[in-house]
Amino acid sequence: MRVGSILENQNLEKRIAITPEIIKKYTSLGFEVFLSKGYGSHLGINDKDYLDLGAKISNDENEILTSSDIILQLGILTDDKNSLIKKDQNLIGVFNPYENKNKIDDLVKKKANVFSLEMLPRITRAQSMDILSSQANLAGYKAVIESFANFEKAVPMMMTAAGTIPAAKVLVVGAGVAGLQAIATAKRMGAIVFATDVRTASKEQVESLGGKFLTVEGSENLETEGGYAKEASDEFKKKQEELLAETLKKIDIVICTALIPGKKAPLIIKENMINNMQPGSVVYDLAAVQGGNTAYTEVDKVIDRNGVKIMGERNILNKLPVSASNLYAKNIFNFVDNLFDKEKKKININLDDEIISKTLMK
Repeated sequence: MRVGSILENQNLEKRIAITPEIIKKYTSLGFEVFLSKGYGSHLGINDKDYLDLGAKISNDENEILTSSDIILQLGILTDDKNSLIKKDQNLIGVFNPYENKNKIDDLVKKKANVFSLEMLPRITRAQSMDILSSQANLAGYKAVIESFANFEKAVPMMMTAAGTIPAAKVLVVGAGVAGLQAIATAKRMGAIVFATDVRTASKEQVESLGGKFLTVEGSENLETEGGYAKEASDEFKKKQEELLAETLKKIDIVICTALIPGKKAPLIIKENMINNMQPGSVVYDLAAVQGGNTAYTEVDKVIDRNGVKIMGERNILNKLPVSASNLYAKNIFNFVDNLFDKEKKKININLDDEIISKTLMK
């Protein structure tokens, strides 16, 4: 059995799916690891580091793809590489079904097994595989750092002989893993933090981190059985809009993290809300690649709207690729470990296991 991985398009993705420390875990299961030349060189990892641990290195990416039983990636392969995938090969990664539906459908038609790990159920057994949590944790932290870097005032309150600088007010939209880390990071840096979420269970978590939870009057708990946020009703959206419109008038920095896995991101902050924000404010939209939580978000651009900066990157984790790769590699190994029948030494697509059935694209 062979596990393979090739370099991603470095303009889009700097993370890798297999780090040296994880090689021995694969070989202990009986897998041979097959990687493209220079696989980790951009992260300071030499091919020799992999070779010394028993991995094989090749210049021929096509050979890696055609000869591997399991192919581990971050994003979806390009069309020319997808054309090489055969029946019964297993492709595992974070494939964004919302944006890549046609490519995934083509692979499924060929009877390849495509597992998209952002669809993992939120259950205890899947925690060690939960790429959304590990990667979102880093993204929430980095979004705060990036937005503070673009905010042209001090963040903590400062009392000086010349006067007092007030603390910046931060609003975090969406209190999932990314949002909670954003709250914690902003608080550590001295900001006053507010947060809102459609899941009422988030209130206690927000407050435990020192944030103030903004509650929509008469709100219901919009949480799926799998622990994700679900689509809000029109009535809830209207009430949330009214609350946000008033709150945003006095907010300096907004961190948007609201996502529904596999779907377009909900539009939460509309034109009129941004138009009423104070000039000099900053909005960082982590949902940019799925359409964005704001009306003006554009991927990889900083939009200036009446003095308000709206930022949204395709992949903020390209700014933390070493840390992100280390966590991702462990997550994806744990998924493979669950997929592999150790007695029969083969892949077992057990559809009674919800970890497998919910991540397998159909």
